[in-house]
Parts: sequence; structure tokens; C-alpha cells
Amino acid sequence: MFGGPVPLLSPAQPIPGGPSVDPLHGSFRSSIRREHAEDAARRARDLLTDDVLGRLLTTPREPTTQVPHSRDVFVNRNLRMDHVELIGFDMDYTLAIYHMRRLEQLSFDMTLAKLISEYGYPPFVGGLLYDHHFVMRGLAVDRVNGNVLKMDRFGHVGRAYHGLRPLKRDAWKELYRNKRVRLRNPQFAWNDTLFALPETCLYSGIIELMESLGHTVNYGKLYDDIREAIDTVHRDNSLKREIRKDLARYVFLDPELGPALHKLRSGGKRLFLLTNSAWDYTNAVMRYLLDGQLPEYPSWRNYFDFTVTAAGKPAFFTEARPFLELDSSTEAGKVVGEAKSLERGTVYSGGNLAQFEEFTGYRGEHILYVGDHIYGDILKSKKASLWRTCMIVQEIEDEITYTDQRREEIVTLSEVELTRARLDDEVNHRKTVLNSLERRLEREELPAAERQEVEELRKKTKAELEKLRRSLKETNGIADTLERDVEEGFNPYWGLLFKEGNENSRFGYQVEQYACLYTSRVSNFLHHSPMQYYRSPRDLMAHEQAGALSSKMSPMGSEGPPKGSLEKE
Repeated sequence: MFGGPVPLLSPAQPIPGGPSVDPLHGSFRSSIRREHAEDAARRARDLLTDDVLGRLLTTPREPTTQVPHSRDVFVNRNLRMDHVELIGFDMDYTLAIYHMRRLEQLSFDMTLAKLISEYGYPPFVGGLLYDHHFVMRGLAVDRVNGNVLKMDRFGHVGRAYHGLRPLKRDAWKELYRNKRVRLRNPQFAWNDTLFALPETCLYSGIIELMESLGHTVNYGKLYDDIREAIDTVHRDNSLKREIRKDLARYVFLDPELGPALHKLRSGGKRLFLLTNSAWDYTNAVMRYLLDGQLPEYPSWRNYFDFTVTAAGKPAFFTEARPFLELDSSTEAGKVVGEAKSLERGTVYSGGNLAQFEEFTGYRGEHILYVGDHIYGDILKSKKASLWRTCMIVQEIEDEITYTDQRREEIVTLSEVELTRARLDDEVNHRKTVLNSLERRLEREELPAAERQEVEELRKKTKAELEKLRRSLKETNGIADTLERDVEEGFNPYWGLLFKEGNENSRFGYQVEQYACLYTSRVSNFLHHSPMQYYRSPRDLMAHEQAGALSSKMSPMGSEGPPKGSLEKE
């Protein structure tokens, strides 16, 4: 039917492919547009050898203020700011950067008091102390077994604690070594927000204390009680009332925030505020942050074209709740009625993504949203829309500053790791050679002179193998000690925020998957043009990292869909 029988491949002949005359997978022939390519190559040579252009590209710019690397804007997915027309901001942990240790202590104390007074927990748990080292974003709670876990990007558990102690190795292997933690399973709770940090410390602290006193703990109920109590502290405004009494104690005043917002507006961007906080708290915090910073903006509200409070994210991105207009002349912010449009100078609550785009006239990739919460601000907006995203990760300043201080040790560790890999390869090679030599001595009838030569080579190879093995064992010990020292220097329990072992942590993986940009604070945009083209390096596959020249074709990343946009969580 296709011109005769297809000849069978001889097992003695190589599979077609590679540099053969007729490769199996592809063609080495010239393209049908070769003349255009040759012309482009000539123009490329002219461009790359243009002396005037070369001087323009290599002459140093006028010196500018040196910005610490820890305050850079990092790029996961290319983003052209000249395509962005509307930029939105969350408030808590985004525009408002909190003094975390003070806020965590306040939340811890108020939640603990509520557990005792309203949930029947024994008074002796009131003596628990808050340990800020025991918490970081990106931990998971095993509600069945009472453990707190840190995972890598594959969902494999790298560290686990029961109470305040490392989980015993046998238990760790039994529960997690050969299993992948799937956070969709209700057994696990994923803590990826800054305001949830105290609950992790409370959970482990209560388990540690009660079990040390011989009490049995219902781990699932304990977690649910803590979650409900801490939600109540936030929901009934008791926590925020305490914060409002002394905003300067709990909220950093960033002198560059107003200028950064002004620079974006001067670049032709319109700005909006989209926060879950209610009007009274939003107004108090925003007045503290922005009122009077710049003469052009006597009120914080002058910075924003649209202001939406009590947005109820992530439901804002997935449900169809209406926008409600508020009376912003009073602290209570009474509802005036359902909004039929969004107007500058008016404050709203609730709302939904589809109506927001309809009312503002901006859609999809023309909107950039800046927030701190993977699930509520980043993941849901990505899955429900084409909004571009920037995640605020205030901890990154500490991690970059710390690793910069440990530069010498990290460089040494990197060299040791490369040496370890090389040693491992050489050990395996020598083992193969030694096995081959021993088989020859055992199985072949060799002339005396040749046998002696092979025997000498066997002894030499065996001695080299022993030397390499001893060095590999020594290198393993050195690498493990240095790595532990660097990681535990940042956090004695959990190591670095964005890493788990040799892989990205699950938290780091999600930042990479769902945030187009990430940075430590909103004011970092002050040091960039409002028309900035943020470029990311292209992801390289393993064969490209090993030297395949396809890696040279497009060194920069794309503006395609976000990596995690089609994943199911």
C-alpha cells in the first residue's frame, strides 16, 4: 500500500539517527527559506561589528544609587511594563510591611488566651513561649500524626518535627520516606501566609508540652481549634484593634513607598487597592503609610483610581459577589448600595474579577496585581484570569543578606560538591575497570608476561579505587557538615526558605510557578523604569545544560502562560 514492504532493521546495524546520511528524527537539509537566513546572517555580522553601536552599548551609564541585591525585582516570566496599564496592590504584608516578630507575638498571645478561655485548654499552656525561629512560610501540618513538615518541590519531606523535636528517623521513614505528600489530602494543612505563622508554633508547642506531661492530644482537633481561634482573632478585629493603638510599633514606615507609587503613576499607570481588610482598618493603615509623604498626594486615596476593601479573596477571583459602595466619610463605612460602576474617589467592598474588568475597562495581561499570598493573591488570580502577578516576599531580604555574608563558606561548599560528584564518577569508573581486569585474570589464559602486566594494572587500579573511596567518604562528611552549618545558620529548624536539600522548597517552587515577578517590598519598583522590560533567563533542559547548542538559541524566557496556570492544586 505504501510502495512495498518495509525492510526490517538488522539487529547488527545501528539505529538510524545522529550524523547518519539519512537521520531518523529530523532533517539536516537546508531550510526552504535559506536565502532569507543567509541575508539575516550577513546583517547580524554587520550589526555585531558596528563600532558606533558597540560604543553606545558599552559606555557606562551615569552612576545611579546602588541598590542592594536583596531589594531587586526577580523575574520568573518576562513582563513588559509598557503593556501594563493598571496595577493593583494588596495591603497587608504588601503595601503594609509588618514588624513580624512583634505581630507574631501579639497574635500568639491573643490566640493562646482564647484557647484557654473559650476552648477549654488547660491554663498551664498559657506559659508557652513564642519561638520565632520555629516558624517560616511553606510548612505543612500533618493533622493526623501531629507533625510539621518541610517539603521540596517534588512534595518529598526533607524535615519533620513532632512537637519541638525532630521526628525520629524510623517514624519519618515509615510515614514519609516512600510517599509524596499531596496537600489536597485533608490530612495536611499548608501554611503559606505570614499571618498563619503563629499557629504553627502554637500547634507544635502545645503538643510538646501536653505530651511531655503525659496528656493525649487529638492532633486534628488541636489544629482545627487553633485555626478557628486565630481566625476569630482576625475576624472580630481584636487583633487589628491592638495594632491600631500603636501602628508605629507594628508597621514599618517606608519612605520610598509614596515615591514608588508616584513614579508608576507618572509613567501612565493607573493604580488600585484590593484588600481583604475592612474599610476602618484599611483607612487607618493607609493614612499612616502614605498621608503627607508627597505634596502631590495630601491623602493616600489620591494615589489610587479604585479602592476595594473586604474583597474576600480568593473568592473575589472565583465567585460573583457584587461590589457594594461604602460611605467613606465615616469610620464604619456603611453600605450605600450596590455599585453599578467603579469611580475614582469612591470606596467599595466585595466584588468579583469579571465585574472589575467590566467596570474598569482593563482586562487580562494589561493588569498587574501585587500581593503576598500564594493562594489568595497569586494562584487564584492566575487560574481565574490572565492578570500578571508580582509576589511580595519580605523574607527574601534576610535570606539574600545572610547568604551574601556566608559567601566564602558557600563557595567552598560548591567546590566540595563538584569534587564529590567527580569523585563518585571516578569511583564508579575504577570499579568497572577493576572488575574487567579481575575477569580477565580469572577467565582468560594469558601469557605469563601479559598476566603480570594485567596483575600490576589491577593492583594499581585497586589502590587508586581505595584512595578515591576514602576521599569520597571524607568529602561526603565535609559537604554535609558545611551544608548543615549554612542552612541552620539561617534557621536552626528549617534551613533556608527557598531551598530544601539540593532542591527548591515547595514554597520556592510555588513562587516560581505562579508569580511573574517577586520582590521584597513594593518600594523596590522605585529603582526601575515604569516601562521596564523584566526579562527572565530561559529554563534549560538537562541536555542543554550539558552543552547542547539549542540552549544558545533563545537565552531569554518568554511571556507565555505562567508555569503553574494549568496545574491542579
